[in-house]
Amino acid sequence: MNKIITTALCSVCCCITAAQRTYSLEQLRDSALHNNVAVRSARYSIDAARHQRREALTKYFPTVSANGLWFNANKDMAQTTVTPSQVVPEALGTTLSMMLPAEALASLADPVSVSMMKNGTVAGITAVQPVFAGGQIVNGNRLAKVGEDVSRLQLQLSENEVERNTEQYYWQVVSLEEKLKTVAAVDTLLSDIRKDVEIAVRAGLAMRNDLLQVQLRQNEMESQRLKLQNGISVVRMLLAQYCGLHTTDFKLTRGTEVPSPATLRQDHDSSLLTTAEYQLLSKQVEAARLQRRITVGQLLPSVAVGAGYNYHNLMDRNHTFGMLFATVSVPISDWWGGSHATQRSQIAYRQAVDEQRDKSELLRIRMQNSWNSVEESYQQLAIAQRSIEQSEENLRLQRDYYRAGTSRMSDLLEAQLLYQQALDRRTDAFIDYQTNILKYRQATGQCAVAK
Repeated sequence: MNKIITTALCSVCCCITAAQRTYSLEQLRDSALHNNVAVRSARYSIDAARHQRREALTKYFPTVSANGLWFNANKDMAQTTVTPSQVVPEALGTTLSMMLPAEALASLADPVSVSMMKNGTVAGITAVQPVFAGGQIVNGNRLAKVGEDVSRLQLQLSENEVERNTEQYYWQVVSLEEKLKTVAAVDTLLSDIRKDVEIAVRAGLAMRNDLLQVQLRQNEMESQRLKLQNGISVVRMLLAQYCGLHTTDFKLTRGTEVPSPATLRQDHDSSLLTTAEYQLLSKQVEAARLQRRITVGQLLPSVAVGAGYNYHNLMDRNHTFGMLFATVSVPISDWWGGSHATQRSQIAYRQAVDEQRDKSELLRIRMQNSWNSVEESYQQLAIAQRSIEQSEENLRLQRDYYRAGTSRMSDLLEAQLLYQQALDRRTDAFIDYQTNILKYRQATGQCAVAK
């Protein structure tokens, strides 16, 4: 029995331990990246682009084809009438006239029916190696490589979005839990104030109205606690679903580090080149340039050489032979519309260049705006910290004044409210600072996600 009880207790302890698992922000980010559908889809796109690039590579190699044919017609396909006297050479005719009787010589003037190829078999294998295709194969391979690079950059953007959303849910939970702690601390403070007021009321030193004001403020704290608890429950569910967790009963490790903005500043001109957005714009320009070259190449002649080995049996005799050949294809009719296609591809290239130039400026503006937000939120955090110290001192003084009978209860409760608001502002400022750091890091091409 003791063994059974011990085993059961161990199982319960293991379940409690598993239920109370603690996650860091990095662990949540990794879990979200592993379970996010958009990230998986982006990885599938990379695999598809890789196979497309390998498919384009095969265009460098010869095209090998084999074919075969067997037929059996209802009558001979080749039929004609031959007059022997017309096809016999004159010298042979003189010799035959001396050798054959007159009846045989007369029969040479009668037409004879000849037919063949009622059935037969044809087979062959051919290899054709492109020699010149107007640069279409080379540029097609380069374009396929650009497509693979674009897929990798799209994956990076998807991972950045997952990182942003994960941190958003994470800091929402942290914010609500910190505010719940603030409510608990304020509620403890109000309980102490209520005890003092109750003693003063019984002693006739304070009016009952003061006690009612404290009780009303405690009711407000209870209402805030319920709202915060419901909010925490919902955001935990969102975080668990987004990160692929199987429970909402977990703890979060909370970093308290507040790095100085001076350690985060980046050179925006050099950082622009490392951002996924700018690299995508560059790939768009490169793709437009390669597409223009392919369009021009489609109007140029193409040259290929080949070799083949063939077999046929058309007249009840097996016959095999090999051959070498060369082909030249000139797309004459394509020239009629080809000039317009070339101009269209040139316009698409210019549009890509203009778009890169325009959006590069917007990316620089985004970097500067993100940096301004980092500096502002850091200063707001410092202000919020000072406000806590000041509101805390104000609360202490108002409490002493009330005990001395020189201050009203409304003044004391106002000081308590200011203290609570200062605590909440510091929580919001800290989370805003952390969020703005992430936005600035991503805006300047700093990727915290391991690729």
